[in-house]
Amino acid sequence: MTSVEVLKQGFGTHPSGADVDAYLLLNARGMHVRVLTYGGIVQSLEVPDRRGKLADVVLGFDTLEPYLANPFYFGALIGRNGNRIANGRLPIDGRVHQLTRNNGAHHLHGGGKGLHQQLWKAESFAGGRECGVVMSCTSQDGDDGYPGTVSVRVTYTLSSENRFVIASEATTDAPTVVNLTQHSYFNLSGVRGQPVLDHELMIDANQFTPVDDTLIPLGQHRGVDGTPFDFRDSRAVGSRIHEADEQLRIGSGYDHNWVLHERTRDMQSPAVRLVHEASGRSLELFTTEPGLQVYSGGTFTPDLTGKGGVEYPRFGGIALETQHFPDAPNQPAFPSTVLRPGEMYRSATVWQFGVVQPT
Repeated sequence: MTSVEVLKQGFGTHPSGADVDAYLLLNARGMHVRVLTYGGIVQSLEVPDRRGKLADVVLGFDTLEPYLANPFYFGALIGRNGNRIANGRLPIDGRVHQLTRNNGAHHLHGGGKGLHQQLWKAESFAGGRECGVVMSCTSQDGDDGYPGTVSVRVTYTLSSENRFVIASEATTDAPTVVNLTQHSYFNLSGVRGQPVLDHELMIDANQFTPVDDTLIPLGQHRGVDGTPFDFRDSRAVGSRIHEADEQLRIGSGYDHNWVLHERTRDMQSPAVRLVHEASGRSLELFTTEPGLQVYSGGTFTPDLTGKGGVEYPRFGGIALETQHFPDAPNQPAFPSTVLRPGEMYRSATVWQFGVVQPT
């Protein structure tokens, strides 16, 4: 193939009777991404290793049905508010809105009618060195307790340079909160059922936000110096994950938000670098967001069966969720997620795939 291309395919029928489509984005170098109109899910993402061999580097399922439950949010677009809101309590302009509590006492990832469970409209495009799909949907006033009707538009773009861009926009007709993210899990080895503890990880962050026993932030920034949360210099994900650290115990490994360095916000330097040395595959992540939730899959259950009928083990993938901070509506010191009529929410994240040579 000498140019970019988009192919539309069927991917089953939603319980509502609506068809679910898959859009396969292909570039001139062989990389391809399959995106579903259900949940905006990145269902597969194939990139070459240092020898040019393609492999799928994201976790997920082969068919639609397991995505309908999808307790780990594999590949989905998350909103209208990613991450947790304590006790489902959403204060805006002096009024407290009660959100669905779907994570113990707390609200998680938009609740039962979150964007990850919506049927999205899609329009594909291709030209020059880029192709992609524009996804759109509406979160209605009152969904899971949120005020305001929010219109969301997310553009997925694949370039011939093996760059995948996620550009999000949203508007509202009443004051509300918006904090979107993409919830793919990466395993750059391309080997299903293999843990990611050997992946080398760099995070450009001097601080993270520690949490209580229910994974709600304590409202403070804590320095990473001398802790298992220091990834300023690249090191293996599993190098300190089993240490006797209270925060690691709470998160069953890593399930925490890092405070990204301000210099990453202009997207000129990577906020994150993930490398699998054996295959040579690398991922650099650029973002406009102030935070990064890293979830290392420490609570994957033994019966979690993914693509090809393979069981995903504990630590079988790593999610790198660009975001505003968890529980921001209840944490005045955190960057605000409030969106008002007449304003436009905008967020961008880039996944730049490449290869590294053996050291």
